[in-house]
Amino acid sequence: MAEDYKKLTNEVGAQVPDNENSITAGPRGPVVMQDVWLMEKMAHFNREVIPERRMHAKGWGAYGTFTVTNDISKYTRAKVLQPNTVTNTFVRFSTVAGERGAADTERDIRGFACKFYTEEGNWDLVGNNTPTFFIRDVHNFSDLNRAVKRDPRTGRRSAQNNWDYWTLLPETFHQRTITMSDRGIPASFRNMHVYGEHTFSFYNEENERVWCKFHLLTQQGIKNLTDEEAEKIAGMDREYHGKDLYDAIERKDYPKWTMYVQIMSEEQAKNHYENPFDITKIWRHKEFPLIEVGVLELNRNPENYYAEVEQAAFSPAHVVNGIGFSPDKFLQGRLFSYGDAQRYRLGVNHNHIPVNKPKVQANEYHRDGAMRVDGNFGGISAYTPNSYGYWAAQPDVSEPPLDLEGAMYRFDPNDDPTDDNFRAGGDLYRLMAEDKKELLIENTVRNMGDAHDNIKYRHSVHCYWADKDYGERMCKALGLDLNRVIELSAGDHKSLIAATLDIVS
Repeated sequence: MAEDYKKLTNEVGAQVPDNENSITAGPRGPVVMQDVWLMEKMAHFNREVIPERRMHAKGWGAYGTFTVTNDISKYTRAKVLQPNTVTNTFVRFSTVAGERGAADTERDIRGFACKFYTEEGNWDLVGNNTPTFFIRDVHNFSDLNRAVKRDPRTGRRSAQNNWDYWTLLPETFHQRTITMSDRGIPASFRNMHVYGEHTFSFYNEENERVWCKFHLLTQQGIKNLTDEEAEKIAGMDREYHGKDLYDAIERKDYPKWTMYVQIMSEEQAKNHYENPFDITKIWRHKEFPLIEVGVLELNRNPENYYAEVEQAAFSPAHVVNGIGFSPDKFLQGRLFSYGDAQRYRLGVNHNHIPVNKPKVQANEYHRDGAMRVDGNFGGISAYTPNSYGYWAAQPDVSEPPLDLEGAMYRFDPNDDPTDDNFRAGGDLYRLMAEDKKELLIENTVRNMGDAHDNIKYRHSVHCYWADKDYGERMCKALGLDLNRVIELSAGDHKSLIAATLDIVS
């Protein structure tokens, strides 16, 4: 019966030619809507679990304010980012892979989503506590989540599945290193940096565009837990991080983060030595320094967890005048996926739930649907164009045009000669102090558990490619043959995969 599943088809049986690379306009261009298999994958993925979120299911939230402390108006006309502006916010933190009953202290990345209730509508900044992510093409989104979720046969989390998937995609290497490092388990939400991860765009009053990345650095200082500390805490309080955030706000010890942005011009992006829209890559601070924007403070706890935290809905598609998107393939897919997931989870009118409702009047033109209880725009016309002046578009907030080039095709970034999946991970390793390197190796060995040796060889070779010392120490800690690692490292990633498919521990 297993042989029946060897060849992938779409939902009505037609062959799928490529299941990893999106169809884009040019090698670095945006994803096109005619990639119908991608749309099917994402739409089905968004409906796989009800009622909890497919990812980021376990979360905690709080209200606060964002105060602009610096002038970046030369980059953006967004009113929320103008000097001295104060904007109310709602923030939700989460683990990513675990279900709603998971422990807060699991080794996992932490989600961060901030809703800015601006005078121009809601802006949702959605990211994580890492500056990069595991994958760069949205086609791999549902597959990543299935790999880190429960095994369909055993019903348990599987190191074999997790690491098999990670080591087959070399782009995951930098994020693997971060996740297995000492920062893989924050001591609290208050003691971690958070990032927008994706490349976004700013455009100013002259309609000039620049690319940007968002960083929010904790003012409480970085603190982390070891595996042993996390395991002990999980046995005593599975809601440890939620309690810490709630208690800090109750005692008026309000947590704060300073927001910074990195700025890259369109010309710099065209000439950058690697794809600036690849979320698995970073922009080095020496080349693109951090520019201060303002301070996010959390100062009020929700009154009702379900109404305000569980029903909070975020989407990176929610931007305001002066903030835009980029050709980031993963961001392009998330623009559809997040809103569609909320429509499924909470209903088509989830934007009318109080925690999601903007502080300004929204004339979104939508009608009807389940749980429409706000008057439904009464009896005025429900179509455009019309002769009555309703629902007029506002062209003055249009973004500047973006030039695209190249054929429309499923481009594989691994064919790009500028693509290096191991540079950033190697740089990170070399920055670590000796004790942090030891923790990284120890955490990885524990996390890989009973994964087969072929997978351990793949990861060790990836470490070796990033840094010779990193690879040698990983090999030794995993009890592997160093000569075999060196032999495997002489080829490329395709030959590595071919050589390790049949090795069984």
